[in-house]
Amino acid sequence: MRNNELYEIKGDKIERKRKFCPKCEGAFLARHKDRLHCGRCGYTEFLNKE
Repeated sequence: MRNNELYEIKGDKIERKRKFCPKCEGAFLARHKDRLHCGRCGYTEFLNKE
């Protein structure tokens, strides 16, 4: 995975593209087809089916 997939530079600020885990606070949530998942603690958010 490359850094340009996780961050975007806008002017003099860095914007994170992915959500952080609300439990671990520092780990990104991995994006799967139907869910977001934290590999560190196992926290999972399911995405809406549209």
